[in-house]
Formats: sequence, C-alpha cells, structure tokens
Amino acid sequence: MTDAAETGTDRLDDDAATGALPDAAATGRGLPEATLERLTVYLRVLNAAESEGTPTLSSDVLAGAAGVNSAILRKDLSLLGGSFGRRGVGYDVPRLAEHLATTLGLRERWRVAIVGAGNLGRALAGYAGLRHNGFELTAIFDMDPDVVGRTINGLVVRPAESLEADIEAEQVNMAVMTLPGTAAQRVCDRLVAAGVRNILNFAPVVLQAPDGVNIRKVDMSRELQILAYYAHQGIGHQDAVPAEDVDA
Repeated sequence: MTDAAETGTDRLDDDAATGALPDAAATGRGLPEATLERLTVYLRVLNAAESEGTPTLSSDVLAGAAGVNSAILRKDLSLLGGSFGRRGVGYDVPRLAEHLATTLGLRERWRVAIVGAGNLGRALAGYAGLRHNGFELTAIFDMDPDVVGRTINGLVVRPAESLEADIEAEQVNMAVMTLPGTAAQRVCDRLVAAGVRNILNFAPVVLQAPDGVNIRKVDMSRELQILAYYAHQGIGHQDAVPAEDVDA
C-alpha cells in the first residue's frame, strides 16, 4: 500500500504549519465506536514513539504498529478535522499524540472510584497508568467489613454504606466496578443516583442504566471463550477476520 508520505494525503495546511491545532472538542464529537477504540491504540503507539525520542512516523509504520492498514488510519484521522502529517516526512509524533489525548479527554482530570476491593480492585488501584492518563483514584469501597479500613495504594477502603455521600463529597465522575454479578446492578443504581455518569464494569452481567450514562463492560470470560473457539477450530490469528475489515 502506498504510504501517506509518498502521496501527500496527510500534507500540512497553513494552520498545521504554524502549529495551530483544530478544536479537538468540536472535531471529536460523534466518533464511531470502532474509530474511538483505534484512536486509543494510535495514542499508545505514539506515546511509546515519543518516549523513545522518535519525532515522526510514516502512516505505514503507525498503522502497522496499531494493527490496521494505512487506509483505515487515514480515514480515522480525517474525522478529527486536522492535518497531522507532512509529505515526505510522515506524522508529527508529539503533535498528533497531543491532539489525540485532547480528543479523548485525557487532558482533563477525571476523579475515579473503585467499588470492590478484591484481587482485581487492588490490582487496578495500583496501576500507574491511571494517573499518567489523567485519572485520579480518589476512593475505594467494599462491602466486606474485614476489608473496610485497609489501606490500598495510599487510600483507606471505605464502607459501601457511605458510597453516595462520599461520591458526592469527592466529586467522583467515573467509577470502576469489580463486584460479584449479584451486587452489580444495585451498586450501579446507587452510583447513578449519586451523579456518576461513566462506569467501567468488570462484573459478569449487563447493567441497565438511564440514558446519558456511559457503561463499558470488560468481560474476561467472553474473551477467553472466543479464544477457545479459535483454538478449537484451529484458526490462527492470520485466519481470523481482521479488525480493520470490519466497517466502523
């Protein structure tokens, strides 16, 4: 496939040449979910390149590292309304990384609570990438009285009984639920009632919530079942349907 650096598809315009960036808040509205997921991968690749001191990446290199093709990459970036590459040079790594981070809301500070201080909750509480990406862990809750009062990553585990009051007092705007399925919906309802509108759910259930509440589900069992299918059928990675072939 022809690289953008050869075709000039990603040439800089006057704004790009002067360092001005398009309004990420305006251009990033209404992105397809598949595109949004790929943007997070592009950003991870760009951050790694920037940490290694790499100033530019060609579209082929960036797309390949993200597991897509150059056409998908260019289509995704075109939705952001700016010009991020230069003919014969490639993509400006710091510039594009900054715009993606702003588009994804990572230049804001997000106050996060974890509900469920079991093994998974403790592991997530210790994840250094949270603060690096703009997520400030402010509270951890649990229903087990034997766990309440313990210190995890500098935070004392709070009782679930104080969830609503503490969520409001700490101005939490995101919550991570690492709970048994039997308790998940009830806790979700309480979080929503306390004003939380963004929830990451690790519980093995589909949560119901009002319009305006964003819920993302992480289901390890589901992913393992899909891997089991591929293994059972003798399907290798190259035989599976590539993500970039799925219409966004």
